[in-house]
Amino acid sequence: MTTLSGIHHVSLLVSDTRSALDFYHGILGLPLDPTRPELGFPGAWLWIGQQQLHLLELPEQPAADRPTGHGGRDRHFAMLVDDLDGLRQALESHGVACTLSRSGRSALFCRDPDGNAVEIIEQKTA
Repeated sequence: MTTLSGIHHVSLLVSDTRSALDFYHGILGLPLDPTRPELGFPGAWLWIGQQQLHLLELPEQPAADRPTGHGGRDRHFAMLVDDLDGLRQALESHGVACTLSRSGRSALFCRDPDGNAVEIIEQKTA
């Protein structure tokens, strides 16, 4: 039997690569991967630790209507951070609304410029 060993990347549809990069690279600080080949459409690859986030600007595939507000019951992906309060302050200083996890965990939800839900979970390093 084949065993899956991890997640390589998550892809998100975005309407404007530059706005998405302002959020994911500028605010969240994800480093760009400059090895993205020319794929015939705008986009970017970013690193999240050893995994990647692929941003795809595909005009023929408009983003679906997204719910607004708390993203815990919407499609989302989750990232780990060692200082949730610091990241929350950075997001809010850039006008990004955040809601704390309703489970009581040390986590928050926010949305990128295209309404994609993002969960950020605090994981303290030893």
